[in-house]
Amino acid sequence: MRVIGLMSGTSYDAIDAAAADLTIDGDRLLLSPLGLITRGYDEALRTALGAALPPAATTLADVCRIDTRIGQAFAAAAAEADRELCDGRAELVASHGQTVYHWVEDGQVHGTLQIGQPAWIAERTGLPVVADFRPRDIAAGGQGAPLVSIVDRMWLRGRPGAPAALNLGGIANITAPDGTAFDTGPANALIDAAVRELTRERLAYDLDGEMAARGTVDEGLLTVLLGEPYYARPAPKTTGKELFHLPYLRAALTGYEALAPQDVVATLTRLTARTVADAIRAVDASEVIASGGGTRNPTLMAFLRTELGGGIPVRTSDELGLPSAAKEAYAFAVLGFLTAHGLPGTVPQSTGARHASVLGSITPGRAGVRVPTPVGGGPVRLVVDGHER
Repeated sequence: MRVIGLMSGTSYDAIDAAAADLTIDGDRLLLSPLGLITRGYDEALRTALGAALPPAATTLADVCRIDTRIGQAFAAAAAEADRELCDGRAELVASHGQTVYHWVEDGQVHGTLQIGQPAWIAERTGLPVVADFRPRDIAAGGQGAPLVSIVDRMWLRGRPGAPAALNLGGIANITAPDGTAFDTGPANALIDAAVRELTRERLAYDLDGEMAARGTVDEGLLTVLLGEPYYARPAPKTTGKELFHLPYLRAALTGYEALAPQDVVATLTRLTARTVADAIRAVDASEVIASGGGTRNPTLMAFLRTELGGGIPVRTSDELGLPSAAKEAYAFAVLGFLTAHGLPGTVPQSTGARHASVLGSITPGRAGVRVPTPVGGGPVRLVVDGHER
């Protein structure tokens, strides 16, 4: 089956559309990557979305407008991916949508909201669309994240040692060697917020980690930041920009207003590296396979390797055949494929759910929708084309 996976992360800067051919072969799921396109949100939409995110107040009218416009943007990306990557022969679209709120209280997730109305995607492409992946796991008592843990477990199965998968998006998350998965805390979220604030929106993020590289880590501020209670909570756990947002950063910087911008950014970059490294050491990983936008920040990656002390190698998913910028989009293509075959897309050990669930809701394409017939127990290993171990 030829599937397009659509993803926009907590940085809400762009839509990634990755296409793949997926085939079940015994206990293996074979993935042949067909490529990635990335399309940024237009500035008006990105501004409207940012203005509506917590802790800002918003209205249902604004939510309706943004939901529609994001759905249209996802539809355009899917249509382009079908045309440019699939020769017009895609069979399914799997859309994560845009997370705008993840409702967590006292460590329990009560709900989640991803917007980007899938009807626009189905209408534009004519293809069935799997969307709303997270709520089913939450309804079963899970955290609803990180959902890519099932893909990580299949993908790293059989790899020597005890590998952990790491994603460095707006929020950092890991899938541990034993299958436990959780958000470690911010990856780029606070760094990006600081850069925008301290450059008065002249810069949106720390390109190539240049600001952090010029700065000096302030140990006092780092100690304040590390006092955040979230880091000490046991897994499974999830977080997001509901916690790690600009007002949170402003409060943390009280008393440190005299710090140079590059020192603030260096300290926040070290915070990400420290909290990720602490989590990796706690799960006894023998190596780290990293993906996400943070892998393109050489200062962050250097800090992470320093924090791990050289005993735990850090590689990128590119070395295993999945481009780091596209890995999450490919992961949601896999989740959509599993749903289309009536197969569970969660591992209870990873999310804390009572049981595994078939994820998502299906919006029919022009030809309607075929109710899937489960195919036995399903695959247990993910093999990327050309990277059999």
